[in-house]
Amino acid sequence: MCALALVLAVGAACSGHPPKPAKNLPDGAGLVSSAAREMGGVKTARFVITTEGTVDRLGLTGADAVVTRDGDAKGTATLDQAGAASELTFVVVGDTLHIKGPTGGWQQVPLSMAASVYDPSAILDPDRGVAKVLATASDASTQGTETVDGAAAIKVRATLDSKALAAVVPGIDQNVVGTLWIGADRPLLHRASFTVPGDGGGGTVTVTLSEFDAPVTISAP
Repeated sequence: MCALALVLAVGAACSGHPPKPAKNLPDGAGLVSSAAREMGGVKTARFVITTEGTVDRLGLTGADAVVTRDGDAKGTATLDQAGAASELTFVVVGDTLHIKGPTGGWQQVPLSMAASVYDPSAILDPDRGVAKVLATASDASTQGTETVDGAAAIKVRATLDSKALAAVVPGIDQNVVGTLWIGADRPLLHRASFTVPGDGGGGTVTVTLSEFDAPVTISAP
């Protein structure tokens, strides 16, 4: 069922400003820890995911949605079904997932049926979402500064724990080295990028978060 292949998460490109010397920047471990605390308090956000290369484990090639800390969400996801792209529109309200494919009307399934593949309520959950990924990251080191969607950010390289990351991006079964872009003014995670191992050399997943704490209204279709 395509509903069980639904995976949400986020990505976008950075502007290409020359990096500043890392010696002038905060300690990586402390910055990531601050970001974990800050993300734990976020109530709503927009997330976009983009992929490059072979990411068969994810089952999608892109997504764009808004999500609340309570787990409600709405947006679109482009799934890879036997090499063919299929875009779904989805709405999550409470314990129910509503999906609509390229043809036909809305279908309704219990969120628990999709949770084994992806649980959207995890994204902003401070105990198992993005905040958890940051809290369990290790070997963090600052690399420079860049701008992400107009926001000044500090670029950090870190090892991401597989168990924490799998709750946000299903299909991850080993620790990965990723790059994090954390806000310079407010330590929010604006972007994360990492490589997913797999056949054909694997691929890269890029997740971007924005519109933090913006008003969001999500209702069942």
